[in-house]
Amino acid sequence: MKFNRILSFSLATAILFSYGSCSNERTPSAPEPPIDPPKPATYTDVQIIDMVQKETLKYFWDFAEPNSKLARERYHTDNPGMDAGVISTGGSGFGLMNILVGIKNGHIPRNEAVSRLTTALTFLENADRFHGAWPHWLNGSNGQVIPFSTMDNGGDLVETAFLVQGLICVREYFKTSADTAELGLAQKADQLWKGVEWNWYTQGQNVLYWHWSPNYDFQMNHRLQGYDETLITYILAAASPDFSISKEVYTQGWARGGAIKSAGSQYGIPLIVNHNGAGQTVGPMFFSHYSFIGLDPRGLTDEFINYGAATANHAKIMHQYAVANPKNWNGYSAKNWGLTASYSRNADGTTGYAAHQPGNDLGVISPTAAISSFPYTPTESMDYLRFLYNQNPKYIGVAGPYDAYSVHHNWLTPRYLAIDQGPMSPMIENARTSFLWNLFMNAPDVRQGLVKLGFHSTQHGF
Repeated sequence: MKFNRILSFSLATAILFSYGSCSNERTPSAPEPPIDPPKPATYTDVQIIDMVQKETLKYFWDFAEPNSKLARERYHTDNPGMDAGVISTGGSGFGLMNILVGIKNGHIPRNEAVSRLTTALTFLENADRFHGAWPHWLNGSNGQVIPFSTMDNGGDLVETAFLVQGLICVREYFKTSADTAELGLAQKADQLWKGVEWNWYTQGQNVLYWHWSPNYDFQMNHRLQGYDETLITYILAAASPDFSISKEVYTQGWARGGAIKSAGSQYGIPLIVNHNGAGQTVGPMFFSHYSFIGLDPRGLTDEFINYGAATANHAKIMHQYAVANPKNWNGYSAKNWGLTASYSRNADGTTGYAAHQPGNDLGVISPTAAISSFPYTPTESMDYLRFLYNQNPKYIGVAGPYDAYSVHHNWLTPRYLAIDQGPMSPMIENARTSFLWNLFMNAPDVRQGLVKLGFHSTQHGF
């Protein structure tokens, strides 16, 4: 979702945005009227978990782009036809993983899911690619690139990495099936991911670049350097059988030769890593979500960083920030917390977009921040889910929790973004069963790539 993700914070998560990967709102909307709250209910934790996983899946099932069956960039319940044919590449990768969780939990029929996935992967097979990388946005009717900005009209390596993370999980899930259609699906996913020319995006340097355009070459000049949401791009680039990068690209690029490390702390909790654009605190929560839907951070270390500690501490600091509430926003609490990139409230009450974080706190909570942190903060994330489902159902709509709201301003937006809905159910499932983590981390090429970069995983035996 690179989108206003990037506009709002540093050069490192700079161009857009996520997603980050998403939403270029071109014209302000009118202030949204208050919504009468539904009557609160009392659900058990098990019921709440089941509901949030079923409901967020609807975004990628009921509201998928109808031709490709991939994820729409956005869905607005107050304007359902807006950008109906715009596909989110990264959001579609998250959607693939949502569908696998839906199959596993019996929320969608397996045969229907296989049919849809086959349609989606066939569409990707015929869609525009640029040295193997898909663009940020695709036209759902014909697979052609929709420019994200003037120079962002070619390959988007980060959005491609989010998509490939899902493709590898699809391959691993179906690769031993005795069913012809399922085995064919696995083979198609394998061929698609292996076609990405990761090393092209280095320009022969020891760093990966986010974009390449057939018209503007590498003029966007956006290097991928940590710590932000782009780690998965380096892992997959190292894992590629035909277009692999060297360890030096990772060490000098992502890890900045060790400068990724931080000795700082917040609320007595070590930062572990320097968050791009965040100064001496943490960035938006999606930094610790997008790469880790497949990549298991638990016990995952390289020569510089313990990623299990870095991701968990990120969520813990974000929770403590809401408790401390230094800006005295009405409604922030131990149960109502979580800042990340999402739709946001403009000063005039209209809807915009912002990369919410401690350094850019606008009094707006993004549900995906706390919910997608479930593996890191299970108690605090469950408290948040109870806050939503048992106390404030007005913040929940047809596809799960709405993208953003503010108690302080009595504001919510009845809208959804693919990159925000996408991580919630998969990360809950990882917390419950390690389902996607096991699929991705046990993929032979992924393991080989991680070992090549000097990673060790206590959870997965290397």
